[in-house]
Amino acid sequence: MGITTRTHPLLAEIGALLLAARCAGCERPGTLLCDDCRHALDPSPREVRTPAGLRVRAALALEGPAASCIRRMKGEGETLLARPLGAALAAVLTPVLVPGVWVIPVPTSRAAFRRRGTRVPELLVRRAGADPQRVLTLTRRVRDQRELAAPDRAANVRGAMISRRRGSGAPAVVVDDVVTTGGTLDEAVRALVAAGFVVVGAVALAATPKSPESG
Repeated sequence: MGITTRTHPLLAEIGALLLAARCAGCERPGTLLCDDCRHALDPSPREVRTPAGLRVRAALALEGPAASCIRRMKGEGETLLARPLGAALAAVLTPVLVPGVWVIPVPTSRAAFRRRGTRVPELLVRRAGADPQRVLTLTRRVRDQRELAAPDRAANVRGAMISRRRGSGAPAVVVDDVVTTGGTLDEAVRALVAAGFVVVGAVALAATPKSPESG
C-alpha cells in the first residue's frame, strides 16, 4: 500500500513546513537552507584583534548568507541552523582543544535567554563537538551590545563578568558567537585570568568584516 498523507499525517506536516519554509541565507522558498547558502557557511578562518590586543580566530565573516543565518538563529529561534554553524565553528575551535582545556562560552544575559530560549554560544560549542563549561556569569545587567555604538560597547561590559570556578592554572578557550568590537571577549578573559585560568585561545563563529580589530 502506498504512503498517503491520511496514514502519515506527520509526513504531511513536514511537507507543509518545507513548502512554507524559506532559506535562512537567501529567502529561497521551499527549503530551510539551500545548497548555495550551505556552501557559503564553509569556514574561511580569519584573525581579528580586540581592543586589548587579544587574537581571536573567527570561522566566518559576518556578511551575506552567514550573517542572515546567524540573525535567523538568534533572532527567530531557528536552532536547526546551529548544526551547520557549529560545524563552521569547529574549524577554529578544534585546533585549540589542548589536553585538559576548558571550553568557556561568554555568558548569556537573562533577558537574551528568556527571549531566545537558549544560550547561543553554548549551543554552538556543542554542535562543534565540544563540551561547554558554564563558568562565567554576569554580575549586573548589561545592555544588548547591538544597541550601542562601538566606543560604548567595552564600557557596557567592563567589570560585568565573574568566574564561578577557580582555574588553578587550567587552560581555557573562550568562545563567542559574533565579534564586533571585541569588548565582550576582553571582559571574559579578564574575569577568567582573575580566577586563575590561563587563556590559551579565543574563537568565534563570525566577525564583522570591517571591525576595528580586524587584521
